[in-house]
Amino acid sequence: MTPERCLPKKSPASGLVVGVLALILAAALGCSTAAENANPASKEAPPPAGREPSGKPWSPPVFTARQAERNAMVRVIKTYGLEDEAVLAAMAAVPRHEFVPAAFSLRAYADTPLPIGHGQTISQPYIVAEMTRQLRLKAGAKVLEIGTGSGYQAAMLTHFTAEVYSIEIIKPLAEEAQKRLKRLGYDVVKVRCGDGFYGWPEAAPFDAIIGTCVAGEVPPPLIEQLKKGGRLVIPLGEEVSTQYLMLIEKDAEGKVHRRPLIPVQFVPLLRKDPTAK
Repeated sequence: MTPERCLPKKSPASGLVVGVLALILAAALGCSTAAENANPASKEAPPPAGREPSGKPWSPPVFTARQAERNAMVRVIKTYGLEDEAVLAAMAAVPRHEFVPAAFSLRAYADTPLPIGHGQTISQPYIVAEMTRQLRLKAGAKVLEIGTGSGYQAAMLTHFTAEVYSIEIIKPLAEEAQKRLKRLGYDVVKVRCGDGFYGWPEAAPFDAIIGTCVAGEVPPPLIEQLKKGGRLVIPLGEEVSTQYLMLIEKDAEGKVHRRPLIPVQFVPLLRKDPTAK
């Protein structure tokens, strides 16, 4: 809505007063078309999401490029019924186009998975949002990701906590993701190249674990490394058959409970680096 439509027209003698009032009301009522595409997070830093290992408060980096596209992506995610404001804010903040190959940059904010090389993909935005929501992360939580990929999910996690550990078995992806995360300012993420089946025992226990590749069953080491009261979200099934996103919870007594969430389709959990010679 333009400023001229915010107020009824007046006579020429009062044009100056009307002009001033129109500008004031346009600012107050959000009549400017530019305001429709603006994101508050692009103007001021988001609230701290815990502390870095050094003890300094951690706040994720802020980006403004292609903000309108991220806002549109968030609106699509909301059509699935996802209304978690913190998750939606993180989705609106992370520059997904920085985590896809240049050839797919124009489709970066489409609600679809995209290839990132070596037979791997960056997940559909809605799935990223839903998996993040299911973790119920709090500031300062320690979270482990199995399958770094391009680093997008790890960047999302830093909007909730600075304690993010991520494992990728494909060496070129691990190295590229680590460089990308550092370049973009998500340098609190700790990336390791290795077999995610075994988790990250020296950093355990974890408040939450997220698997971004499908397994036939939950790797036992991940259950062991999950803290009591923790949540583990991972797709289970076979590569060519039905897969379900599963929520595994460990109660205060250490008992494990699981339940299926939604049908999904993920690339398999690899045990060997296909690029290794």
